[in-house]
Amino acid sequence: MPVEQRGVDTVPEEERTSGPRDLVSILLGSNLCLGVIIFGWLPPSFGLDWWSSVTSIVVGTLVGTALTAPLALVSLRTATNLSTSSGAQFGVRGRLVGSVVGLLLALGYTALTVWIGGDVMVGTLHRLIGLPASDLSYAVVYALLSAATVAGAVYGYRVLLRMSRVLAVGMTALLALGVVAYAPHFTTAALPEAGGHLLGSFWPTWLLAAVAAGLSGPVAFITLLGDYTRYISPARHSSRSVLRATWLGLTLGLLVPQLFGTFTAFAARAALDYAGPLVSAAPGWYLLPLLVAASAGSVGNAGLMLYSMGLDLDAILPRASRTRATCTVAVVATACVFVGHYASSTQDAMTSFVLLLTAIGTPWAVITLIGFVRCRGVYDPDALQVFNRRSRGGAYWYTSGWNVPATVSWALGALVGVLAVSLPSCEGPLLSLTGGVDCSFLLSGAVGGLAHLALSPRGARAPLGTGPDADAKQAVPALRAGRTGTGVPGPTGRND
Repeated sequence: MPVEQRGVDTVPEEERTSGPRDLVSILLGSNLCLGVIIFGWLPPSFGLDWWSSVTSIVVGTLVGTALTAPLALVSLRTATNLSTSSGAQFGVRGRLVGSVVGLLLALGYTALTVWIGGDVMVGTLHRLIGLPASDLSYAVVYALLSAATVAGAVYGYRVLLRMSRVLAVGMTALLALGVVAYAPHFTTAALPEAGGHLLGSFWPTWLLAAVAAGLSGPVAFITLLGDYTRYISPARHSSRSVLRATWLGLTLGLLVPQLFGTFTAFAARAALDYAGPLVSAAPGWYLLPLLVAASAGSVGNAGLMLYSMGLDLDAILPRASRTRATCTVAVVATACVFVGHYASSTQDAMTSFVLLLTAIGTPWAVITLIGFVRCRGVYDPDALQVFNRRSRGGAYWYTSGWNVPATVSWALGALVGVLAVSLPSCEGPLLSLTGGVDCSFLLSGAVGGLAHLALSPRGARAPLGTGPDADAKQAVPALRAGRTGTGVPGPTGRND
């Protein structure tokens, strides 16, 4: 299969051959990995019992999916990734906000997946063949996982889709075997080693678990969903079917592995660490399946994340090809793996990462969704591409390519969220406003959305003719005439 050459440019109609079933496969298969499973370990490590852990994950995942799933419809209409599509709200240069947010999200999750997968592989190989758990062993395993991940990401969407189809079946079977393997030692009581509720009482700890373990999963996809739905044709598949597939794929793809992580955390008494107890508690017959799950699942998930990072860096550095951008971010992600392994505890690193990125990413998602509703899901794909002549001075040019009100609204939301977050090492100064309960994602989304509604009233338009290309003034008349290149009617001229 040839290496995919396409970056963030618009996907032609003849190449948009995927469907809703492919979307479910890629969201399910790619998430059945230890990098997602370990999030199910967080609630038990916070001191919650089995049922409290389950409810926090389920509620957080459903709330996050309700917010995230509609974003899949944006790239269905624009035929490019979500960061580039956000240029309709943030401007063709302001879409860099989405590229940076997406790059950070994918970078963190790629590093986490390789980190945890590598640790479990080393532990399993130690039990199987006596491999020493030395720095050299970890370095070699991390390097092998990273190399396999790069190969999948470089080849691109088609290879990753085929891999996800296999993983959706294979990893489901391996996790089912895991339930049997760990069931004899399962308990529903809170783990004593956790030391009680992390935040001192039940509800603040439960809400922290709902955000860190549940909500953070769907939020991780706020810039990734478009990587897959841009290959689905709106002429052959309805928005409803794509939205339903996204909801199903995210719900199953996140709840199945996370609840497996919660189950094994209680069975293995993994209060302070996950990888070590998971391997130690595994019966001998399950070690080989666990090794396969740790390696194959990690490559599938990290490959998709790395693929997304390559697209985002390709958008930030236009002269870099997608292949070169992918290899570049792979080096950075691998470096983060070693930093995480040697420099911090798993629980603190994961909690800090997901809380901060959720606070930063949520207002971007809210503003993008507001724009989608305002323009009734109709975009001009050509004018979104910063490389095209029509993007300068065109429908999404705004002020020097930036929609300043939208960017300011996102910055305000992100700032409030970060200041209201409760991290293991420190607490935000605004946390007292919520009684010590971490509501950073709610505050960041609400502030960002309300600020956008106030600063960018309905009907506001991009100032035309401000770019160097005078021909781009024809962008909005073309939209009004319905010449969008997507086979759907043009919008009314409002670009919010």
